[in-house]
Amino acid sequence: MSIGKILIGTSGWSYDDWVGPFYFDYKNMFSQYIEVFNTVEVNSTFYSYPTPGLIRGLIRSSPRYFKFSLKLPRLITHKKKFNPKMGLKSDIDRFIELVKPLREKGKLGAILVQLPPVSMSEAPYLSDFLDLLPYDNFPFAVEFRNESWLNEEVLDALKDRNIAYCIVDEPLLPPHTYVTADFSYIRWHGRGQRPWYYYLYTEEELKEWVPRVKEVASKVKVVYGYFNNHFRGFAPKNALQMILLLGIGHFGHEFKLKEIDKYFKEKAIEKAKKSFEELIARGEADVGDILLIFMNEKRLERAKGIPNSEVKLTITKEYVKARVKEYFIEIDLTNRRITHNCADWMKRIESKRFCKHLGKIFLVMPKDVALKILQDIAGNIDEWEFIYEEG
Repeated sequence: MSIGKILIGTSGWSYDDWVGPFYFDYKNMFSQYIEVFNTVEVNSTFYSYPTPGLIRGLIRSSPRYFKFSLKLPRLITHKKKFNPKMGLKSDIDRFIELVKPLREKGKLGAILVQLPPVSMSEAPYLSDFLDLLPYDNFPFAVEFRNESWLNEEVLDALKDRNIAYCIVDEPLLPPHTYVTADFSYIRWHGRGQRPWYYYLYTEEELKEWVPRVKEVASKVKVVYGYFNNHFRGFAPKNALQMILLLGIGHFGHEFKLKEIDKYFKEKAIEKAKKSFEELIARGEADVGDILLIFMNEKRLERAKGIPNSEVKLTITKEYVKARVKEYFIEIDLTNRRITHNCADWMKRIESKRFCKHLGKIFLVMPKDVALKILQDIAGNIDEWEFIYEEG
């Protein structure tokens, strides 16, 4: 099967909390970014029009085949609600004139039109708005934030103009892989609640997307994909994982991903050891307090909310085996291995964090046993293996 070119990057690049997991220092972030990725989504143009100097700088500082995708200013999409009666033509023309140099240099990816979360009935003028876009000369993608737009009428309107439907992974809309243009545009926002973006995709979740991306790529010339879960350097980690899973990476990508994984692992170890030592030093070795090293307060409260009657526990010197509701947990004390089968656990094993079920069994086991095991996990977390196993 012949597939189009696939370019994967992140939404934005200038984030201070990427220093450590992804960047070496705060200086020249973009120079460090382009050593790894060949495309980026420029977020800043959503908040204000780019200056000619910014565009010249992007052209000058990027490799020859690097692609920039830019967001249409929110003045057009949100403040004027993409309503053609609000005099949008001059606003759109102004933006197009500014980004023309990128197209002329072959560095323009696509222009993303991110619509506000209004329904189709609230804005019954989409086609008129689309006709204001110079779609014959520039590649546009439209991202909807309301499910009412996902219908044949809207998809046909996009197809008629060769405008891409922006495929999304997010809590708001289903991940439909509609193809409406000769290129495709994908955004991974994350699956968190508040906000979506504070989310690290697991490798299993990313694997779900591999056949989808390849299927889309078989129908278009190029796919632009961007991870918007930017907190704590999650986006570059997930983008690198996706590149490698798609088979379009190289040794440099593998090396960078290993560096990021090492950073996250060392930070988790450092935090766990420090927190445990502080609690012991204060003489406050309460099981609940120590569990907060490994889980947030919300999960701890959920753990406490599980009735003790729904927990069955067997403890020996070698292992702890438990059933919590319909789930099983096994803590292998000899080999330092925890095996569990809930969906939340699967998402958290990479960062070595606890789910509510694991928290619950520590709350019900004898305090001295719980503290001894938790102390060993905190002090030797790099040696402990967290495993998801169906069953």
